[in-house]
Amino acid sequence: MRAGRPGFPGGTAVSHLTVYDWPTPDGLAGGSPHLHTASGEGYVVVGGSGRLQTLSAGGAAEHLLTAGSVLWFTPGTVHRLVNDGGLQIVVVMQNAGLPEAGDAVFTFPDEVLADPSRYAAAAALPSDSDEDAVATAARRRRDLALEGYASLRERVVADGPVALEQLYARAGALVAANAVAWRSLWEGSVRAGVEETDRVLAALARGEGEHLRSASVHVGERRESTYRYGMCGRLRTWDVAALAG
Repeated sequence: MRAGRPGFPGGTAVSHLTVYDWPTPDGLAGGSPHLHTASGEGYVVVGGSGRLQTLSAGGAAEHLLTAGSVLWFTPGTVHRLVNDGGLQIVVVMQNAGLPEAGDAVFTFPDEVLADPSRYAAAAALPSDSDEDAVATAARRRRDLALEGYASLRERVVADGPVALEQLYARAGALVAANAVAWRSLWEGSVRAGVEETDRVLAALARGEGEHLRSASVHVGERRESTYRYGMCGRLRTWDVAALAG
């Protein structure tokens, strides 16, 4: 870790999210419901107002979001952002690199989740540079996820968290092929950082502070020149990953 550039603290990723204000079939506005299979997610609300609807082991819930709100959730939490007006969030993602590598599953209807090819087609956005085409595809994807989510939420309200079991089984099957590559990403960032802290604590216990001599400051550059279409809204990320020396 000390030989190159260290990653953002905790091996996390950081992005700025402007939540979609597109109307939804249920009369609200916002993003695509989904879950992460290996990574937790944190929000720092920096503007506007909205709500986070969740389905988890605690059942169905809704959490108010206003400027200054801080909220986070663990893997497996189905989450849907609702934009009540100008909602903007700084998002901190656990396990930098994994979400970008596919650690997310939309709440599409079960017949889509059960077919990997059909799921991949529904989840993909066109690489076409025409912004209108990408926006249309992102909105279509969002609405398909909302279709599955509406039914799922009704079942969770009626039957409790057991209603999530089929979704979890589908999600595990969809991402299974990625797990080996994800481990490599995780070992190079999060695990490496933890092991470095272990070495530092051992040295400090001996009264040694040699590692302090390599203190350094780093600036993350914007990855995108403009906001791109994500799951919950338009976002820009910073390049904050660890770099080998």
